[in-house]
Amino acid sequence: MAAARATPFVLVSFLLKWILIASIVGVLTGSVTALFLASLDWVTATRINNGWLLWLLPAGGAMVSYLYMKAGKETGKGNNLIIEQIHSGDGAVPLRMAPLVLFGTLTTHLFGGSAGREGTAVQMGGSLSAWVGKLLKLSTFDRKIILMCGISSGFGAVFGTPLAGTIFALEVLAIGAVSYEALLPCFIASYVGHLITTVWGIEHIPYSMGAVPPLGMLLIIKLVGASILFGLAAYLFTQLTRKLKLLFGKWFINPVLKSFIGGLILIVLVYLIGTRDYLGLGIPLIQQSFQEAVSPLAFLLKTFFTAITLGTGFQGGEVTPLFVIGSTLGSALAGLLVVSVPFLAAVGFVSVFSGAAKTPIACFIMGIELFGSEGAIYLFIGCVISYLFSGRTGIYEGQKYGRQ
Repeated sequence: MAAARATPFVLVSFLLKWILIASIVGVLTGSVTALFLASLDWVTATRINNGWLLWLLPAGGAMVSYLYMKAGKETGKGNNLIIEQIHSGDGAVPLRMAPLVLFGTLTTHLFGGSAGREGTAVQMGGSLSAWVGKLLKLSTFDRKIILMCGISSGFGAVFGTPLAGTIFALEVLAIGAVSYEALLPCFIASYVGHLITTVWGIEHIPYSMGAVPPLGMLLIIKLVGASILFGLAAYLFTQLTRKLKLLFGKWFINPVLKSFIGGLILIVLVYLIGTRDYLGLGIPLIQQSFQEAVSPLAFLLKTFFTAITLGTGFQGGEVTPLFVIGSTLGSALAGLLVVSVPFLAAVGFVSVFSGAAKTPIACFIMGIELFGSEGAIYLFIGCVISYLFSGRTGIYEGQKYGRQ
């Protein structure tokens, strides 16, 4: 719909229609995301309090892979399936994706896999929005918009960042191009999803970048140098995860065996390095990185644990591990560059994600929502420089280049 040619009646009709549809998507996605986050807290606490559960990781991964092999079919593509369906206009995202990814991700975290949570929320939002679109018999154009609403509501609800969720859904589809047709519906869906998650009692962990230093040329030079490293860290994560997926897929044709072997490798790694800090989401590592300078090996270890987890077929997202990688790398660099630890940890938090997801504007807005606007210029520099130095491809294989 071209706004310049639309009559006031058409614009009002479009607005009212999408307020209703996007709100429905937001309510559904926000509710299931609240269920997911509450369940994730429970399985994480259960794993921490019962260390023996780690030994069931190979069996848990094998079980989920078997379930996907028998019932999942194309849902195994995850976020990429939703992106592909938006590009094609088919909107064919099966409803079974929601319960499958919910169960699969909770299983991964219960037994100790290193993965995130945004993929689960986005996939649940995508499958539920596609189901709503099917019930309403939407047109091809509207099916694209409602799937984007599913992405935005899932992202906004899981992180408590409705503005970032809005832009993420628009920006993630094509690298270097943003389509604004779905801007208002995505905002409504993202905000309602966030609101509903809050109503259900979900609280997000607050982070602070501390006192923001005054703008100066030396600080800018230091920040640009750190941001280049953030981009390279994103590139390492993206390439390592893709290479491991290809290698393990080549070595182990059977996905059940592949996940079983992946679980065994993770157990060996835990006992080789002598810590379980790199299992699960890694939230304690993020919290530590904002309080003190952490080991420069922390970001590398989280990269390897997550790449192996996702590369061997376990379910879960990439974004929270990318937050861990970025904040720990920023924290480690702070001492070397003689800057505030929480300040550089905050910039790294969003910058590595920016480079890996190829969504610099959404990540910049997320930084403002999480850390405040005082450090906006630094967050912007970090996100853009990291994006430029992170290679041509990101974590979402369904992304295209430019306007399609």
